[in-house]
Amino acid sequence: MFLMPASDTPETACLYERDQAQMGFVMNLSRAWAWRPDVCEAFVALRGQLSAHSALSPRELAVMVCAMAGTLGDAYCSLAWGSRLAQAASGETASAVLQGRDDDAMSPRERALAGWTRRVVDDPNGTTAADVQSLRDAGLAEREIFEATVFVALRLAFSTVNDALGVLPDAALADAAPPAIRSAVSYGRQPR
Repeated sequence: MFLMPASDTPETACLYERDQAQMGFVMNLSRAWAWRPDVCEAFVALRGQLSAHSALSPRELAVMVCAMAGTLGDAYCSLAWGSRLAQAASGETASAVLQGRDDDAMSPRERALAGWTRRVVDDPNGTTAADVQSLRDAGLAEREIFEATVFVALRLAFSTVNDALGVLPDAALADAAPPAIRSAVSYGRQPR
């Protein structure tokens, strides 16, 4: 990444220890967020609060992150969340979403959420009432539409920080990704 390593503090140690326990290694993105572990924790808590009280399923959330990451060209989130979507659906579905396509295995809600996500990432000022209506037509309620939009915006902010600071995807993350995901992610910063 473009920043120098953050100073060792009890807060950075906690951040790194959590990665070690969950992932088996310290993620590169944690090294960037170590400059403000409190902000990282607040982001994770906000995202968790939004997700925990939403009717959007984990698979739908994974579809949105993959659509966001693919549209933005964020290799890090594409590898991480593409692998999650591959587990929840299939490698082919995840690969299609990452490449900006829909897959036959996607539900109408997932297709609508992927399309909405791409519109929000590509041009939030270009969204229309018809775009929102397509979400309703796919069965999403007003609250779910709001939650989906906030979720995409939060993920976009997180990815933007990582990408702007030159955070590289972890090699271990790329190695663990299914082949269909690794093949689909030909954009962004490459793992190291």
